[in-house]
Formats: sequence, structure tokens, C-alpha cells
Amino acid sequence: MSKVHNFSAGPGILPIEVLKQSAESCINFDNLNLSLLEISHRSKSYDAVMDEARFLIKELFGVGDEYEVLYLGGGASMQFAMVPYNLLTENGYAAYVNTGVWSTKAIKESKIIGNTKVIASSEDKKFSYIPKGFEVPKDADYLHITSNNTIYGTQYKEFPKSDIPLVCDMSSDIFSRTVNAQDFALIYAGAQKNIGPAGSTMVMIKKDILGKTGRKMLSMLDYQIHIKGGSMYNTPPVFPVYVTLLTLRWLKQHGGVSWIEKINQQKADLLYNEIDKNSLFVGTAAKEDRSNMNACFLLSKPELEAEFDKLAKEARIDGIKGHRDVGGYRASMYNALPLESVQLLVDVMKAFEAKYA
Repeated sequence: MSKVHNFSAGPGILPIEVLKQSAESCINFDNLNLSLLEISHRSKSYDAVMDEARFLIKELFGVGDEYEVLYLGGGASMQFAMVPYNLLTENGYAAYVNTGVWSTKAIKESKIIGNTKVIASSEDKKFSYIPKGFEVPKDADYLHITSNNTIYGTQYKEFPKSDIPLVCDMSSDIFSRTVNAQDFALIYAGAQKNIGPAGSTMVMIKKDILGKTGRKMLSMLDYQIHIKGGSMYNTPPVFPVYVTLLTLRWLKQHGGVSWIEKINQQKADLLYNEIDKNSLFVGTAAKEDRSNMNACFLLSKPELEAEFDKLAKEARIDGIKGHRDVGGYRASMYNALPLESVQLLVDVMKAFEAKYA
């Protein structure tokens, strides 16, 4: 079978060895002669999966026991509500930076819970840049940011310095680069872009920020309940957590975050260099804020879209259609995407220019 070069924005590409191991687990998991899909989540075999999956998050982030790790359902979208529900006090307020669709949705949910202020936004230029130089309030309950914006192709290169708890949605660039995780009070990420398949959301929480809201909590939305239950207060997303574990093992075994960061930078440099010098393409994000995960670009001659699509399809390049809010193209270069796939896309872009410029 010929290789398909998968630039999908999410669910995104996974390492081939992870796919093979996870497929085998559906037949015979842990030499039990039972499928992972049918064993009890309370079994010793699955306890070991959950424990290691939580431990590896902390190890790769370089944090200690002051943090807890959860695997929950509901996607990152559930966290848009759970974050303010667990952190926003009845008499306080939450501060948000709006950098795109997902930030906008998080702000909407927070406003339902309580007082919410947008302290900076890039909406004035269609979210094509990351706001800078804004003042972080010292009296807010927390500051929420989105580290990478898949739809608009922007990414924080430096995170805000904050004296209040810093909360970050890292769904689309978690473990793609080294960060000082101890600067964050809470990090959450839907697994389906960089660390696993759809169906599981990782939440890493500094324990001392919890229990201060003053409200009576619903059990299923209470981080402290889920921490006490070891991510198994209710039945967890068993298979997605296992595939996430395999992906985290893959990352650690190959050299960790510093290893993949170098490769991700090579991929991004290769593609952006071609976008900038190719007369038929133009980038949509401010150059200083370009995402290393999601490169968004347009054709300078939109009437040639069908021709470029044809060349890409012939090269077995998949998933580069841009989001409907932006149009054009989006090449998502998550951790498991090999450099050779980016090189092939660049070669197709060069051939396209040679033929049509």
C-alpha cells in the first residue's frame, strides 16, 4: 500500500508503531487473550496503563507531585466549562486572551459560570497574530490562553508572565516543544492532535489552586473528585488513554520533547521558506507568530486551486484543505508527521510554480 502523507488538522497523524501496537491490543491485550476493549477498567492490567499514562505526562513536562494528571472525556471543549467551574470564584473574575475560535468558545463558557474579562484579542485582524504587551491583572482568579491556534496558524512563542494562575489550552502543540510547565497552574489538551486519538483529554493541575470557588460542586465537573478517583470516578476512555500511553512512550523512547522540537522546527522552516519564496502562495499568519504545527496559506491565484489539488492528490498528500473560516490550505505538522512528508509537499509546490507561474 502506497504511503499517504497525512497533514490532517485533527484527529491527526499517529506513529505507525503506535497504530500497530494499539491494533494488536484490540485482539490480545497484555497477554490476557482478551481485547483491551472488553476488559474491566478496574483490572490490574488497566490500572498499570492509567498509572503510567499519568506518570509520563509529568515526566515529560518535568513536574513533581504538586501536580496531578487526569484523563477525562468530553474533549477540550468540556474543559472550557470545567476550568471556570473549578477556578472562578463567586466574587472574582477570570481573564482571557482571545486568539481564535477555540478561545472564543472558552470565553463563552466562562461567562456562563461567572465574571469574565477579555484582556487582549487579535480579532481585529481576523486572529492573524498573537497579542503582545498586554498587562496581566493581579486580581483575577486566573489567566487563560490558547498556546496554538489550529484554524488561523498562530502560536505563542513566549508565554505571558503571570502572578496569577496561568491556564493553557495546549491541545494542538502539547509536547511539540519544550516549555517550563511549572509556569502553568493548569494545562489541558485534547489528545487527538499530538498525543493520541480522539476521545480523551489530558488535564494537568497544580493541586493548590483547587477548592476555592465557594460553590457546591457537581461531582462529574469537579477536578478534586476526579483526582481522588485516579481519573476513574466513572469509566474512563479506556482505548484512547492506552493509545495515548503508547504515543507518550514513543516520544520518550526517541529522545523526548527536545528531540521532537528540533524535527518540528526543521519541518516548519522547510515549509515556510517555500511559502515565502514561491510566487503562487502567501502565508496568512504574522511571520513572528507562525505556528510550527499548523501552517496556513493561500494561493495567489485562487483560480488555480483545482490544479493544485490535483497535484497534491497525485502525490498522495491528504488533509491540507484549509478551515472553512479561513479557506486556502493548512498543513498540520504534528509530532508524528515525518520530515519527508513536508519535503514532498514542498516539492509539489515547487513543481506547481514551475508549471503555472
